[in-house]
Amino acid sequence: MLSAVLCLAAVARAQLTGDFYAGCCPQAGDIVRARVSAVMKAEPRMGASLLRLHFHDCFVNGCDGSVLLDGSDSEKLAAPNMNSARGFEVVDAIKADLEKACPGVVSCADILALAAKYGVQLSGGPGYNVLLGRRDGLVANKSGANSNLPSPFEPIDSIIQKFANVGLNTTTDVVVLSGGHTIGRARCALFSSRLSNCSATSSVDPTLDASLASSLQSLCQGGDGNQTAALDANSADAFDNHYFQNLAAQKGLLASDQGLFSGSGANATKALVQAYSASKERFFCDFGRAMVKMGNISPLTGIGRPDSYQLPGRQ
Repeated sequence: MLSAVLCLAAVARAQLTGDFYAGCCPQAGDIVRARVSAVMKAEPRMGASLLRLHFHDCFVNGCDGSVLLDGSDSEKLAAPNMNSARGFEVVDAIKADLEKACPGVVSCADILALAAKYGVQLSGGPGYNVLLGRRDGLVANKSGANSNLPSPFEPIDSIIQKFANVGLNTTTDVVVLSGGHTIGRARCALFSSRLSNCSATSSVDPTLDASLASSLQSLCQGGDGNQTAALDANSADAFDNHYFQNLAAQKGLLASDQGLFSGSGANATKALVQAYSASKERFFCDFGRAMVKMGNISPLTGIGRPDSYQLPGRQ
């Protein structure tokens, strides 16, 4: 009862804070970290998947956990998430752990933010202070997921506009948050268009390194498009600045990634790619700041219905 009263006092602030659960579930961060650590020991790639879930949640309806909901309008069924969004079972497990320790207290939206933080940190990336106090949304938005989430096929100016639409800095945040692709993998379906019949004058995308193109052609040829390649072939599971070094060497896997450095659309972004390529410390510092900003996209705060704290996938 005391924990519930303390949490209601925190909720009444109606804003995100670093100590939101200090009175009602002080061990929340440790519980999330322990589960993410255990999962990543078995599957290091899960760090990238949890980071992506948080990103895909925040760009649709704000950071409200709606990406976890099932139903006919589920964001899981949208094109950017279908057959690619992963980690839902990890969020379920974290929620179950927290329900044992602090029943009805920690929201799934906050779990996504914390899981992304520890996915990055346990991959070797920067630590940063996650602000907490989000309530869970009860309505999914499939059409919003289809229209709001940046696509690997889009030109950079279009992606910049989508960042601007949710209130993020239109240059720095695009580049630094794209750096999250220093971990994880992508399906052939997302980059195979760069490998053949790219233009009337070149079969392969001219901004793609020839040796990388050859190895990717071998990987994807004859498959169903679901084979995967590392977004950062140098260190697929290590959070570092190799992603930006790859772009400078024309070894970005996705067209949207390479577009940050190559082509006419890179006028506003190329200098930042070069800066992060040269300084891991600068990238880490800016990435942490950008994650805090992203986590503050239209969160639901204040006192909400008790049933807003629920296991993911339940409506």
